[in-house]
Amino acid sequence: MTKKEKVKKIIEIFRKKFGHPKCALDYKTPFELLVSVILSAQCTDVRVNIVTKHMFKIVNTPEEFANMDLSEIEDLIRSTGFFRNKAKNIKLCSQRILEKFNGEVPQSMEDLTSLAGVGRKTANVVRGEIWGLADGITVDTHVKRLTNLIGLVNSDDPLKIEKELMKIVDKKDWIDFPHFLILQGREICIARRPKCSICEIKEYCNYGKNK
Repeated sequence: MTKKEKVKKIIEIFRKKFGHPKCALDYKTPFELLVSVILSAQCTDVRVNIVTKHMFKIVNTPEEFANMDLSEIEDLIRSTGFFRNKAKNIKLCSQRILEKFNGEVPQSMEDLTSLAGVGRKTANVVRGEIWGLADGITVDTHVKRLTNLIGLVNSDDPLKIEKELMKIVDKKDWIDFPHFLILQGREICIARRPKCSICEIKEYCNYGKNK
């Protein structure tokens, strides 16, 4: 079975299980999602949602973040970890959105990745979630771990993983595929204690089928 065939089977199984999943981050505007994804680095979505539920009642637009003291932003996001760097990026990102993009979150990959704190992963999430656009495949820690375990890739480099996955995953599935892996990673393929015995894709997984 080729990797393309394997991916197709896996996606069929996950489609039946998860349907059309959405991002687990809570947001009302493209900018709120952008900020939430920046905060999600090295932090759980659950924690980010707790923080933003309070924060977005106080400040939730590029103008408000751009005009806010850095220390105030830091205090609001402290529990997400790496808060100083995240606060700096959110403020710089907000300023650039105001200066270069008329206060609106840009749609293109090039423009999004020109913003402070926004790499391909963040841009892929925002583009896919807000506009249904896919220039690539989001690679987070779950996607990296599961694609290596399954045997679809053999790399720890997110960019290399993304390029390999783009060759074997149909473009129509580029947005949903990482969502499937994230959900499966949280529920079944847990990092320290994978539940291989009850995993629905065990027969297609290099790691699981040997368990």
